[in-house]
Amino acid sequence: MKTRLNCPCGEHIRGTDEDDLIEKTRAHLAEKHPDHDYTRDEILFIAY
Repeated sequence: MKTRLNCPCGEHIRGTDEDDLIEKTRAHLAEKHPDHDYTRDEILFIAY
């Protein structure tokens, strides 16, 4: 299960599980990178 992601902007995102990580990543993207839209699979591909 992947629960961490490092955004290229330097933000480190950590979730309690994959669903939480996706939710937190999408919130970060909406706030900091509104022109970027990634699917669940794309987010998990760069997560670890």
